[in-house]
Amino acid sequence: MPALGWEDLDDFLDTEEFAVSGVIEFQAGGTRTVSLIFDDPYLNAQIGEYEMDVSRPRGLGKLADFAGVTRGDIITIDGKGYDILTGPQPDGTGMATLDLAER
Repeated sequence: MPALGWEDLDDFLDTEEFAVSGVIEFQAGGTRTVSLIFDDPYLNAQIGEYEMDVSRPRGLGKLADFAGVTRGDIITIDGKGYDILTGPQPDGTGMATLDLAER
């Protein structure tokens, strides 16, 4: 298999490799299916004697696929719903991140 290049983001977001499909439900109506890299890192924060365990789900996909996505829209990934907490956060490569919260 040839090396993947940044010039074809669809190769990077191939759902037969590491990407998954997600269905975005817009508040204004309508849906869109997108390919994204889903990540849900576990964070453990301590402040003095207080400790908090949190999850920080997020999705990385093509900025063009996330056009029109806003806070309050919903995305379903592998049958689980997530509230979209931010608009797309571009990284300068044609990709963007969405911060999510499990519903």
